[in-house]
Amino acid sequence: MKILFVSDVYFPRVNGVSTSIRTFVYQLQELGHEVHLVAPDYGVATEDEAWIRRIPARKIYFDPEDRLMKYGLALDQLMQLRSEQYDLVHIHTPFAAHYLGQKLAHLLDVPCVETYHTFFEDYLHHYLPWMPRRTARGIARFVSRRQCNGVDAIVAPSQPMLDVLRSYGVKVKAEVIPTGLQAQSFAAADGAAFREKYQIPHDRPMALYVGRVAFEKNIDFLLRMASELREMQPDVLLVVAGEGPAEKSLHQLAIELNLQNNIRFIGYLDRNTELNGCYKAADVFVFSSKSETQGLVIIEAMAQGTPVVAIAELGTKSILIEGEGALIAPEEEVIFAERVNSLLQNKKVRNALGAKARAYVEEKWTSRAQAERVVEFYQGMLNKK
Repeated sequence: MKILFVSDVYFPRVNGVSTSIRTFVYQLQELGHEVHLVAPDYGVATEDEAWIRRIPARKIYFDPEDRLMKYGLALDQLMQLRSEQYDLVHIHTPFAAHYLGQKLAHLLDVPCVETYHTFFEDYLHHYLPWMPRRTARGIARFVSRRQCNGVDAIVAPSQPMLDVLRSYGVKVKAEVIPTGLQAQSFAAADGAAFREKYQIPHDRPMALYVGRVAFEKNIDFLLRMASELREMQPDVLLVVAGEGPAEKSLHQLAIELNLQNNIRFIGYLDRNTELNGCYKAADVFVFSSKSETQGLVIIEAMAQGTPVVAIAELGTKSILIEGEGALIAPEEEVIFAERVNSLLQNKKVRNALGAKARAYVEEKWTSRAQAERVVEFYQGMLNKK
């Protein structure tokens, strides 16, 4: 099978969509399928450019990390794309990529599938602060419904996310297929070396957040939680690994909460050389986003045997099972902090929960199993066509 992915986001832009695309592409390739990607040109080459067609792109004023592909220049590639004789177009983002993918699928006369990666209802108002929240939510629902109903089928990363789409009025064929983990997520890592590099004492209690530092991730809650946790564990350190538009406000909040000695912002980490070590170095992984369509970083932490304390909402609800490598907490700073503290205080319990986390992910969340489900889904679309 020959598949064309289309996305407004891909590496070197680091986020869950980029990770999901790479994971599925690698597994589809291993299964013998050919995948190409149309994505923005960030002006920086990545290690795996051979299968990517980069399109000139412009910056987005409210989110300078991202790029918007120039639609006309992308369509200029039509003749070359037609010669590839693709079987199917798979869209991964709802901006220029959505309309480009729809157009290409029509011109190439192949089925068009779209994965709904991002819960825009809980996202848009953070980036259009001048717009009333109710209005932004209404726009997000309208656009999501129209775009999803405009393709042949959709993929949702979790059942709760699909339930939301159905409540919007999305009626097309749909399948729940989460992103699994590649073998490298389970590779042995040196947490002690990571601590040494970042000058974190080996016995200092460490809680970790990994992900985009964005407003919709609810990281400000983790800072307020850390303020409560410090009362129980004065030496605790909250490490935030990632970058994004909320950094400035979070640095200010850390000052207001007097957390300067209890928090460390370390930016993006290289997935191939540092990320596993970071997960391994942490005593507890903490996560409070309520807008995740899945929550890949949670299962990445679990794959390294790091127990999780998290809020179970939307996509994370489909991952988190109390006691299966994770403790579920409400969005209440003191209770969340108490759950984290219960693990920091008891190494035996912490290690046992971490071991269960790894076993749970190995059984349920491998990327090959999910890629095989995608192939089956594609085949169903082609048979229908």
